[in-house]
Amino acid sequence: MAQCDWDVVVVGGGAAGLMSCLELPAGLRVLLLSKERKPRSASRWAQGGIAAVTSATDSFASHRDDTLKAGAGLCDLEAVELLVHEAPGCVQRLLELGMAFDRHGTALSTTLEAAHSHRRVLHAQDRTGGALVDALEREVRRRPGLEQRQGVVALQLLVEAGRCCGLQLLEGDQIHWLRARAVVLATGGGGHLFAHTTNPTHSSGDGLAMAWQAGAEVRDLEFVQFHPTALMLPGAPHFLISEAVRGEGARLLDGSGASPVAELEGGDLAPRDQVSRALARRMRQQGVDHLWLDLRPIGQEHLSRQFPTILGRCRELGLEPTAEPLPVAPAAHYWMGGVRTDLAAATTLPGLYAVGELACSGVHGANRLASNSLMECLVFARQLRQIALGPSAAPEELAEAAGVLAAPRLGSSALKEQIQELRQLCWQVAGVERQGQALAKSMTTIRRQRRSLEHDPSWQRVQGLGVGQRLQLTPASRQSWPLHQELHQRLVLAELLMEAALFRQESRGGHFRTDTPSSQPFWRVHSCQGRGRPISTAAVKQGPTGHRHSEA
Repeated sequence: MAQCDWDVVVVGGGAAGLMSCLELPAGLRVLLLSKERKPRSASRWAQGGIAAVTSATDSFASHRDDTLKAGAGLCDLEAVELLVHEAPGCVQRLLELGMAFDRHGTALSTTLEAAHSHRRVLHAQDRTGGALVDALEREVRRRPGLEQRQGVVALQLLVEAGRCCGLQLLEGDQIHWLRARAVVLATGGGGHLFAHTTNPTHSSGDGLAMAWQAGAEVRDLEFVQFHPTALMLPGAPHFLISEAVRGEGARLLDGSGASPVAELEGGDLAPRDQVSRALARRMRQQGVDHLWLDLRPIGQEHLSRQFPTILGRCRELGLEPTAEPLPVAPAAHYWMGGVRTDLAAATTLPGLYAVGELACSGVHGANRLASNSLMECLVFARQLRQIALGPSAAPEELAEAAGVLAAPRLGSSALKEQIQELRQLCWQVAGVERQGQALAKSMTTIRRQRRSLEHDPSWQRVQGLGVGQRLQLTPASRQSWPLHQELHQRLVLAELLMEAALFRQESRGGHFRTDTPSSQPFWRVHSCQGRGRPISTAAVKQGPTGHRHSEA
């Protein structure tokens, strides 16, 4: 297989990857890779909407302050300012691309979501993420010099002289290297590390694991957002019931009809971390595995018009939201932490960029404000217009055959079983509520399991593959090697999560420890993890104005 050089390789076919492809400078040769053969990105699952100031009654200052308050003291001000000021321009860009936002007459229709002080969330019924990805995909196909390959798995990054200059791929039945002047990771988050999640199967944190292994710094991994209202039906996916339904009047109830969030400021529309903890505690008190979400106060006509996807999915599962409440419970939804990036979307490893949920840009802090995530994808993808490319390299010759890769020692069934066991462990130990001793014990177990995988001869063979070489997979290794790779990446992510959660001896935002249940002023810092060095902290950037926001 001839190894063709590219100016930029973008990894990830969701909103962040697609927008990155559109915003890269014209004239570049761009390769877009996605490990799924079908469009299953987490972006498509986003129901609620996209946050932007589009009304004269709203303001940038209000959007900024709402974001800072939700972020519980850990948002970097300059990143937040960039987001809120660039958001209206991104909305206009989407309208030019044919994005069909809902309208109220001729004006864009907006809704209210948790912790927003104004109705500023734009939507396309209740499938905003799907409509966004559809619009971006149409435009990406028109970009000159772009090639898209699906079903290709990125394994590790190529680093030479301290710069990322390509990556190793599993493509078909071969493993080989590909050179590029820059790599953009847009692989999404790692919510599927948890047994209960609203994320699709492939949201396993692979991009973060690759970046950390290559030497990029990761930040704030202890902060995971657990969405309060995932559908809890035996045997069914944990389908997210959008927060927007509560913005339109839906109410949370326990089995006796009482509100589990009555004591929270904001009630049903309090920040997600507070609502999730209130639901988890009420479930524990009552010995149940779910509570209830009553959509009937919204009204049948309004429900049918604004939330057709939610109604359709529920009815497919035999539920009728207009007649009875829905069973719901918290589930892992979004990772605030990620690969550390600056305002140009650059990581700490030259030549490597990160956009979307994978990145920790400083916007979200300890807890993401509802509907800021899709907008973050768009705003920071636009920063790639100023991407700094490495030098062009001479085209690679035909890769030299380096033999056949034997199957790993663990078979497919055993690997799948270990993945499921790890998901249960992460939910039990690092879920909505955490405790220090359990974190420490689990981290030791996970580290031992990761090192065992790394002693597998097949793993060592792939890690040691020379640039310019390729490995052929047998039918047996083609089936089991991707699972071995996935388990290893999940273990890397789980170990980093446990370490960060154990390190932060306080509770803040999406990180809550029962043994240290209060926020502490001296912990108003980012956690930083880099390969080969101890975990450390970094100051929150206040910006040139010195603007500070009170603890949330």
